[in-house]
Amino acid sequence: MRIRALAPILLLPALALAGCGSLVESTEPAAGSGASDDGAVAVTATDEACEVASTDLPNGLTTFAITNGGSQVTEVYVYAGERIVTEKENIGPGTSYELTVDLTAGDYEVACKPGMVGDGIRSAISVTGEGSPLDATEQAAVDGYRAFVQERADATVPLVQQLRDAVAAGDRAGAQALYAPSRVPWETVEPVAESFGDLDPRMDAREADLTEGEDLTGWHRLEKALWTGEDLAAVVPVADQLLLDVGELAQRVPNAALTPTSIGNGAKELLDEVATGKITGEEEAFSHTDLVDFQANVDGARAALDALRPIVEASDPELVASLDTEFAAVQAALDPYRSGAGFVSYDTVGEDGRRDLARAVDGLSEPLSRLGAAAGGA
Repeated sequence: MRIRALAPILLLPALALAGCGSLVESTEPAAGSGASDDGAVAVTATDEACEVASTDLPNGLTTFAITNGGSQVTEVYVYAGERIVTEKENIGPGTSYELTVDLTAGDYEVACKPGMVGDGIRSAISVTGEGSPLDATEQAAVDGYRAFVQERADATVPLVQQLRDAVAAGDRAGAQALYAPSRVPWETVEPVAESFGDLDPRMDAREADLTEGEDLTGWHRLEKALWTGEDLAAVVPVADQLLLDVGELAQRVPNAALTPTSIGNGAKELLDEVATGKITGEEEAFSHTDLVDFQANVDGARAALDALRPIVEASDPELVASLDTEFAAVQAALDPYRSGAGFVSYDTVGEDGRRDLARAVDGLSEPLSRLGAAAGGA
């Protein structure tokens, strides 16, 4: 789910103490022109430009040292055609971030999106050279994680079918009860869906994500109708399309481009979803089922770690130990809000509770930001 602006965080001033994004960003400048001493490639994002210091790169792991020199919050994407290879959202003015990605030979684009809207300002890059095949441990990690994603994508289809049927029957209470559970498998593997480019906006965009002329579709269109008393007959076509989209996702998982690095980066993207959407209550603005999504994001990030564990334990056992500790801390902060098989409505969680959740997420954020690079051997 795309968060277009950081303004909602201002509703929680004390979150600045926990700093939902602070542990993955820095106000120190990133690398200068060309490659830095550690080999990172500088990307300078402003309100008018997206400058990549080196546009001819060797295949393999590349770290982009991104600096936002503009006046707006920005995000940076690496595209292969229309496929999203990796991304980093919510890079504040004056901050920097290092994004590690495993690139095979081919043509790519680096896109900076000031204000986090539109197609972005794009710079073409070219990657050459022969890639090294995955070793047995790396291949096992990719295969295991792909199986997890496939299972989660397959599980989404019958859940959305039930939601669609309840909407079509005009059963508002039944559809409300089915809404959050139908999103759980999706929320565990959303970065893979985002890599396909077109599916995520159709399925999970919020009204705040849309530009002028775009229609609200997918889950959040149904959410709005269900909790604002709209005539459900009007959104049956939306439910029908969502059912088609989750079916398409399940069919496309075998072709998803996965590497140990992308799996690790995806785990961090899931935690970013928590920090920028669930903590602020912006994700589920009408249903207030944010904590269900929160748990699913955490579960998905933990599944990525579990898939990569044999690789990272060999290269950085201290990182694995830190991640296990911080995942446990996040779970301990979340568990008091359980209610039956789900969670309390997020609008009942006060500022103190939200700050505690933010602190736990912040503690996990920094070590998780290193998972992708560690899994790739950087």
